[in-house]
Amino acid sequence: MTKNVHTKDFRFNTVALHGGQKPDPNTRSRAVPIFQTTSYVFDDTDHAASLFKMQGEGYIYSRNANPTNTVLEERLAQLEGGVGAFAVASGQAAVTIGLLTLAKVGDEIVATSALYGGTYALFSETFRNFGVTVHFVDGRNFKEIEQSINKKTKAIFTESIGNPNLEIADLEKLSEIAHRHGLPLVVDNTFATPVLLRPIDYGADIVIHSTTKFIGGHGTSIGGAIIDAGKFSWDNDRFPDFTKSKPTLNHRSFVEVANEKAFIAKARFELGHDLGATLSPFNSWLFIQGLESLSVRMNQHVKNAQVVAQYLSKHELVEWVNYPSLLNNSQYELAMKYFPNGVGSIFTFGIKGGLEVAKIFINSLKLLSHLANVGDSKTLIIHPASTTHSRLSPEQLLQAGVTQELIRISIGLEDVRDILADIEQALQISSRVTGTHK
Repeated sequence: MTKNVHTKDFRFNTVALHGGQKPDPNTRSRAVPIFQTTSYVFDDTDHAASLFKMQGEGYIYSRNANPTNTVLEERLAQLEGGVGAFAVASGQAAVTIGLLTLAKVGDEIVATSALYGGTYALFSETFRNFGVTVHFVDGRNFKEIEQSINKKTKAIFTESIGNPNLEIADLEKLSEIAHRHGLPLVVDNTFATPVLLRPIDYGADIVIHSTTKFIGGHGTSIGGAIIDAGKFSWDNDRFPDFTKSKPTLNHRSFVEVANEKAFIAKARFELGHDLGATLSPFNSWLFIQGLESLSVRMNQHVKNAQVVAQYLSKHELVEWVNYPSLLNNSQYELAMKYFPNGVGSIFTFGIKGGLEVAKIFINSLKLLSHLANVGDSKTLIIHPASTTHSRLSPEQLLQAGVTQELIRISIGLEDVRDILADIEQALQISSRVTGTHK
């Protein structure tokens, strides 16, 4: 019989296998069961009432919480160094719920501009329609960031590694600015995963993941997660909704009910409940499988990416390569500070000849997959300006660091020699067709 273990006493790889799980009391199942149920039986009317008022632990309805999802949430929280998490239906849902838990009509958010195109569009269009203003700033211009903060500001948002220009966030500096103004720092850590970086260790208060990517790892499931560091003081003047008593909480506030988990409780039981962005327990189970191998996969992803990036950086048909782990990259020192074990497996490059040559190159690939995703076990490639960032104006593209010749590649787990061979044959075809190979 397997005994319960206190995973806080263990290291990363052990937590990735055991965190958040207690053997099922009925079956003693070693694997996490899939609780494919909508709702749960109450002991009696008093038990039901106590759960609805958040006076006890238990489950009501799987839109709010599910035992399979709970294992994923607790495991992610432990791996990121947080106190709690909320798993939702997509990474986009995680960003939306995470930030709208903080901001409402009339409020503002300061966001670094090097963002995933979907996030940029969410902030610039949908949030604007919701009455929330997002100010986009240069993530390296700390004076501009500070000047963008006012009494209406509710958070600073950044990506630990910008998508797709790979801008590395200086988390220590950003968190210092945020906390000096009584604001939480919210960090999308999708590209890095907690294997390569734990933003909470550098002052982040809320961490976002698209679990669709590296955590799932196999391109089979859509999901997202919000992790609460549990360190931010919500009882300041900027966040009265956290300390205001609510009839639904038996006339208590979220801070009184959940203490250090006030943020994640509010996210789950307000927007999470009302919007219904529920993560399927089956998808949650798949993400749990992904976490078990995450460290091994990320290490191999990084090794392959380093080889491919170095190869392309020396290729006569390639104009430039942007991978912060390369010695000549402008962000190399920052990369070594925050990512001593590698800056992930995603990077960008430009082929000599620009957009038309880039199109021929992508169309000539045989092994590499041309699709809109990253973080898969398979190598993926795309032209962001015409796809993931196509809703952006020319000015917004420039602000996000997306140029017309830029190609984004997510290096997978294939034998790196096969990846290189496919890239090489496609480069040769594109150069012959366009005459760029002299």
